Amino acid sequence: MVRFAGKTAIVTGASSGIGKATAQRLASEGASVVLVDINEQALEQALPTTGGPHMTIRCDVADEAAVKDCIHTVLDRYGRIDVICNNAGMVCTHDPITELDSDRMKRVFEVNLFGQMYFIKHGAKPMIDQGGGAIVNTASVAGIRSGAGGNAYSASKAGVINLTQTTACDLGQYGIRVNAVCPGLVETGMTKPVFDYARDKGKEHKLGSRAELRRFGKPSEIASVIAFLASDDASFVTGQALAADGGNTASLNMPGMKF
Repeated sequence: MVRFAGKTAIVTGASSGIGKATAQRLASEGASVVLVDINEQALEQALPTTGGPHMTIRCDVADEAAVKDCIHTVLDRYGRIDVICNNAGMVCTHDPITELDSDRMKRVFEVNLFGQMYFIKHGAKPMIDQGGGAIVNTASVAGIRSGAGGNAYSASKAGVINLTQTTACDLGQYGIRVNAVCPGLVETGMTKPVFDYARDKGKEHKLGSRAELRRFGKPSEIASVIAFLASDDASFVTGQALAADGGNTASLNMPGMKF
């Protein structure tokens, strides 16, 4: 498939995990991909070898001025922005709310929610001028129901889902679609501590066991969903939060109920 031939796509959090897989997927379908991340060294390792031409930009998504500069750099290079994949994110501790560090919580919101808002705010303007585009935000099943993340992370991802819906309403009249993907448990750099802990304790077999497919996901599987939502195959889809979680949120699969 070459669904993105001649199109320019920005992928944040592109140095690893879902972001890297998404950049690779869009490039394989013909896109010129702009890989954005705060980890500049890792970005160079993530550059796709297909599609193109591609470029990397070091950017702290929580810095609005930096995001605005990033958008301008992309426009100077390619002249247009067709796709924005807001994937940059961070986790927080699972401390109860009475013990949660406020500064840490603010940083989670700045990266996970405000970072996506900044790219939508500044990236939508050239999309309006060119007559359309597609934005895909990475949320989480943690934003749908409790138990999949700590307080700060879950609240920030719930915010992403709502931001997806409100901005879809703002931008639909301009031919800009805004959707979110809500991954379940996926093995990435961000979830590495979870996987390392399970393997150290001999509990690897339990990873993903609460999903109906009885397994955890791979970054490439989430990238496939993102590519669909960003493509013209989803031309009549906007304002949606699509769970890619192996069926975890499809049932009341709480601890002790099935296994």
